[in-house]
Amino acid sequence: MKNKPRAVVLLSGGIDSTTTLAIAKSEGFDVYVLSFHYGQRHRVELEAARQIAQYFWVTKHLIIDIDLRLFGGSALTDNIEVPKNRKAAEMSEAIPVTYVPARNTVFLSLALAWAEILGSEDIFIGVNALDYSGYPDCRPEYIAAFERLANLATKAGVEGKQKLKIHTPLIQMTKTQIIKKGLDLGADYSLTHSCYDPSEAGEACGECDSCLLRLKGFREAGIPDPARYRAKRLVSS
Repeated sequence: MKNKPRAVVLLSGGIDSTTTLAIAKSEGFDVYVLSFHYGQRHRVELEAARQIAQYFWVTKHLIIDIDLRLFGGSALTDNIEVPKNRKAAEMSEAIPVTYVPARNTVFLSLALAWAEILGSEDIFIGVNALDYSGYPDCRPEYIAAFERLANLATKAGVEGKQKLKIHTPLIQMTKTQIIKKGLDLGADYSLTHSCYDPSEAGEACGECDSCLLRLKGFREAGIPDPARYRAKRLVSS
């Protein structure tokens, strides 16, 4: 039997990256998963990532420590208040304070390094250009630029041994479409975590941008959100 091609999948523990992992598995890749402890306030997501990786029986799951708190500048890594209860128009009118400077560039660079070692030509990342809350490193033009860079920056690329592809299967999908796709592929969203400002017990706030987008997606899909929220009423609000 022919060996499966290897792929590196970035996994945060949220809906998008979990669905992306499910897609990579469904496409027949031998999956190597990469997560990051980067100083984020919502570190409960890493436990979610561990459980999701186990659920999908990935070949290997690495969690890398990078302390982006040293730079600060984001509500996810610094003492900055997480925005709550914003309308959709507010979320998209400017880059939010939950944006972590250069995060996807850092993550993709490390995924690129691992892919070269593994002899993999495929990296999967769950970026989205529709429900992406204004993040500049989730846009199609950014991904295309990084892919060009990746093929110039590696020994394997220069020698013509690999032509790296950055897969973004969710980039033009709504949150509702993403949820339905993941469910079709057997994803267990009860394992996922999306909140930017969870409680000590890991309960989602239900009010940050990420929670609101998640709730909207499940509501429009007509499916109850299995996440644990501080206030039960928020699940169906």
